[in-house]
Amino acid sequence: MTRPKFVLALAVAAIVVAWMPAAARQSPTTRDLERINWMEFKELVPSKVPTVLLPLGSLEAHGVTANGTDILSPVAMARDIAARVNAMVAPVVPYGITASLAAYPGGLTIPEDAYKAYVRAVLLGLARGKFRNIILLNGHGGNTAALNAVAADVASETGVRTLVVNWWTYCSDITLEVFGEDGGHAGENENAYMMAIDPALSHPARYKSDLALPNPPSGSWSAFPHPATIMLYKEGQGYPKFDAAKAKVYFQKVNDKVAKLIIDVVRRWDAGGV
Repeated sequence: MTRPKFVLALAVAAIVVAWMPAAARQSPTTRDLERINWMEFKELVPSKVPTVLLPLGSLEAHGVTANGTDILSPVAMARDIAARVNAMVAPVVPYGITASLAAYPGGLTIPEDAYKAYVRAVLLGLARGKFRNIILLNGHGGNTAALNAVAADVASETGVRTLVVNWWTYCSDITLEVFGEDGGHAGENENAYMMAIDPALSHPARYKSDLALPNPPSGSWSAFPHPATIMLYKEGQGYPKFDAAKAKVYFQKVNDKVAKLIIDVVRRWDAGGV
């Protein structure tokens, strides 16, 4: 392209951009639903941002890291991947269905019927807000069955599309890749993810190996409260080692895999016309 034609093309592009509505030429000023103005929300959802990420967690003991690990992890994940998956981030649902760890100091549990009713109301509200895709980023295993049921019901009832992601299970291959062994509740993997969010949330000086216990083989035994707050998926594997460098790598690889899943699922929904 000759210089005069190149200059003319730039001028035309500048004029086009100048005449575009502000909402059409700008990215969202924020991805957080609690921070966005209602007028900008109306301009963006669903025409430009059809997806919302909903973090969900619980309060319960997590070895030598924070009781709110199951809250802080999906919130950090949502904020890290929101722009990549073109989504807004809904305020977290912090309380969940905590079972055998609820007895430890700071633990809190919600009855299942109350929890399901509340999450259902949240999902219906997001659907009424015209989001097309609701992605539930779950941080707590005790919530899983309830979330799967409620998400499926709301999707069937409203036509919205839902995806429930249990990141620690979905990314078990990343745990093996980064650490060379399996993890556990408050184990190497989950503790590392929290270290990547904020190193001050992990307390190596408080750690001792007898805080950890392998999960019992299915049907073999159960105890209430559970006798350990670090529950290893496999015997001899997953003890926290507090490697800050690996923690950063793990955080990014986990988020990358979850983002890729969301993008792929939404693409397939769209291609299928559902």
